[in-house]
Amino acid sequence: MTNNLSWADFEKVEMRVGTILEANDFPEARNPSYQLLIDFGSELGQRKTSAQITSVYSKEELIGKQVVAVVNFPKKQIANFMSECLVLGAVDGKNVTLLEPGKEVMNGLRIL
Repeated sequence: MTNNLSWADFEKVEMRVGTILEANDFPEARNPSYQLLIDFGSELGQRKTSAQITSVYSKEELIGKQVVAVVNFPKKQIANFMSECLVLGAVDGKNVTLLEPGKEVMNGLRIL
């Protein structure tokens, strides 16, 4: 699928690096998921999200992992939980591998 975006459109998507502080079970979700708390640094602070990544990651291995997320989508209600950002990952069926910066960087850095 090819959808040609302008550079101006791409610049509207605010992707930032954050560190996962907490990962908790989310039994109310329709599909197996975790609730995540991610630190995006002093400018953006901490944001919550849910992620369907239980088939690839344990909760314990997520703590301290830096990830890439879109932080300027509107909040979204998922079951009884309000998601405040969208973590990005490579999707292979039901397996999602989170995008990481490759080397540790400062929380809140923008992805371009």
